[in-house]
Amino acid sequence: MHWIPPGVPQVLRALPCTPQALDPLWLSRFSARRPGCLTPVLEAPRPMDRRGGTPPTPSGLHRGWGTRAIRSSWFQIFFFFPSRLQANQLHHLCDSPPPATRLTETACSRNPTALVLEEYRNLPPRRTSNPTTMGKSRRNRGGTAHRRDPIAKQVKPPSDPELAALRESKILPILADLKNADPKSRSAAAAAISNIIQDSKCRKLLLREQVVHVVLTKTLTDAALESRAAGWGILQVLAQEEEADFCVHLFRQDVLTAIEYAAKMVTERLQSTATPFAKTPKAEQGFIASIAASLVSLLTALAEAGDEVLEAISANAIVSQFLFLLISHDGHGQEDGIAGLRVDAMACLMILCEDNAALAEKLVTSEHDRCLKALLALKDDTNSDGVLACATLHNIFASLNGLRNAPQVPEADDSLLIPTLTKTIAAITQGQAATNGNGWSSPVEQQQLALETLASIGTSLNAAMAGPAPRKERDEAHREDDEDMGDADADAGDADEDEGAEDNEAEGDEDDEMDQDEMEADMDMVTGVDGDDDDDINDLPVLKALLQTTMPELIRVACLQPSSDETMRLQGHALSALNNIAWSVSLIDFSEDQNEGIQKAWAPVGRSLWERVISPILATDTADVGLATQVTSLAWAVARSLGGSTPLKADEHRKFIALYQATKGLAGTADNDDNEDPFQSLGVKCVGVLGQLALHPAPVDRNREVGTFLVTLLAGLPDGAGAGAGAGATPPADAVEALNQLFDVYGDETYPYDRDVFWRGNFLSHLEAAVPKVRALIKSIDKKTHAELRTRADEASLNLTRFLAYKKKHKP
Repeated sequence: MHWIPPGVPQVLRALPCTPQALDPLWLSRFSARRPGCLTPVLEAPRPMDRRGGTPPTPSGLHRGWGTRAIRSSWFQIFFFFPSRLQANQLHHLCDSPPPATRLTETACSRNPTALVLEEYRNLPPRRTSNPTTMGKSRRNRGGTAHRRDPIAKQVKPPSDPELAALRESKILPILADLKNADPKSRSAAAAAISNIIQDSKCRKLLLREQVVHVVLTKTLTDAALESRAAGWGILQVLAQEEEADFCVHLFRQDVLTAIEYAAKMVTERLQSTATPFAKTPKAEQGFIASIAASLVSLLTALAEAGDEVLEAISANAIVSQFLFLLISHDGHGQEDGIAGLRVDAMACLMILCEDNAALAEKLVTSEHDRCLKALLALKDDTNSDGVLACATLHNIFASLNGLRNAPQVPEADDSLLIPTLTKTIAAITQGQAATNGNGWSSPVEQQQLALETLASIGTSLNAAMAGPAPRKERDEAHREDDEDMGDADADAGDADEDEGAEDNEAEGDEDDEMDQDEMEADMDMVTGVDGDDDDDINDLPVLKALLQTTMPELIRVACLQPSSDETMRLQGHALSALNNIAWSVSLIDFSEDQNEGIQKAWAPVGRSLWERVISPILATDTADVGLATQVTSLAWAVARSLGGSTPLKADEHRKFIALYQATKGLAGTADNDDNEDPFQSLGVKCVGVLGQLALHPAPVDRNREVGTFLVTLLAGLPDGAGAGAGAGATPPADAVEALNQLFDVYGDETYPYDRDVFWRGNFLSHLEAAVPKVRALIKSIDKKTHAELRTRADEASLNLTRFLAYKKKHKP
């Protein structure tokens, strides 16, 4: 066997001649010019196209003897096994005509390789259609094969030596056992992971090793109940310890389908009549209870992750039935592990029922009335069960109030929940010691939930307070006012008079055609049915319960001196509840006679709020912006509801002016946040409460100070060229609220301070100078990012033009 140089193509190794017959110089010219080519490139000297084209090709080889020629613009490859060569028999495979000389059989048999090379050298250049362009090689479509399982990718070890050692010694062996074929090994590995996953380092390493994928695809589908219980425990701990994004990731991995199957299994076990759950083995009961506990905890974490996830959970009938069953489950006096899950199940249902009319309607139907009855039975307990039952029932009642044809729950409203919630917050003391309870067993958590529920009840008071007749009259009045304002754009003076006359005629026509409801309302006023103050407040049981039992406790908690973080947090929630109740009451029109009873019941409570809560906190000159914002908002609501009877001290209004000046820069930065409501800033609330304190029958001196302050805010608006610029400029929301307060304060020329303050202070010229600034301000507000601010600014600008025309017309 003779050695052949490695650069020689495989085809030449099959030539029917000895290696000595091959020219070494010619063989040395073979080389692999292009990486990836399967055959070398012939580099023998050959004529090239003068225009840079491809090298010429041999004229042809005999096809009948298995010879083939493949030509490309980059290389020439020859496969031949010749003993006879006839160059003129493959001319149809080449672009160039066959050569004139023919190779004889004798010459081919003597040295075929040399003759082929000589033939190749003597060929004329081949013509190409585009000699200036190089040909394109065929794309290799094989490439690297795609991974069959992109999730199960190779995980790189951590760079930290400690983590790398922990991964090798503990994490990888457990994961290997988790995938073991032995059921006992899998169960032991799942239990071990559920124990070590509490450690942050182990948890991060397990997440790097795709433990979630393994649990979802293998552990939760394991035949062993113990393994499945441990798998759900792993997901529960991960959902609790990781951020909300992890729960969203689980939801996108279709974990809700796995939860649905597991919840169905638990429900069937608990409702089984063939084998009652109490008679199943203790070990099996423990695993079922463990799975149920993990499912409830995981559902709670998922519901808090986002609205999309919450809607998907609440729309799942099997999951809803699972929660209803846990709440209404009766262990018959036996500790089966399921009765202890009632608290967590109510906490999850409380979150799901918030602003969820569909789920609330489903819960009150006869099919699921056992759950509703269980909640109503628990609402009187002053413990975690009672507080959670009250919070859940409130969310159900509030959601049903938004439905037109809501199912009626006999004698069920928020007034039934207030006694239990009030008893809970009554336990809050000045030096309340921290307890050892965790979760809902902690009294602080129960008290905070009670305060939050009371705050939510205060917000929903408006739906229960307005009667049908007053609401209808107010709606008609608002509709007429809107028509008047819409027709006053052209001429704010004469048009108002004409429209007023037309409205009077319209009202006269409407008086001639009274419907049945209005006639009954008028008869009630004549007979004095609605004139009884006690009947007014008795018609509103929720408001009555709040004013008589809850408000004193809320005021007491709000007046506590915070001695710990827990007490400070509870004080903030108490102020929020007071603020919501006060604002709901301030929306009642006390100018109507039928609301006189509500005003009399509220007046002492409102004065107590000002004297015991608002004034003491203002006197401290607190540096806590959050506390100052809450107190200012409460003061605004109380001032709106009490009007001239607000127990304001001599110079107390200056506290709000100083508070605005001290926090003006902070309020301006809050307006720049797209996620922040600009009308909830401290500056807007200071402007609002000052406007209420300047209303009639305010003294002239106080009115002058407040009016000057409001006009100064408008003068501080940036000019048209630099709208929105400058650190000391008035924020847009503050300017809009200042305009609205000026319209209310000086909108009636009969007020005694109109002549002494508005006209003598030359407020009219200052407001006229602010018109171009307000218009420039409107243009600087983005409609997309601040839609409400832009809308209210447009309304304020329009009303400013009308207000100026009105004041000019009624100049004294």
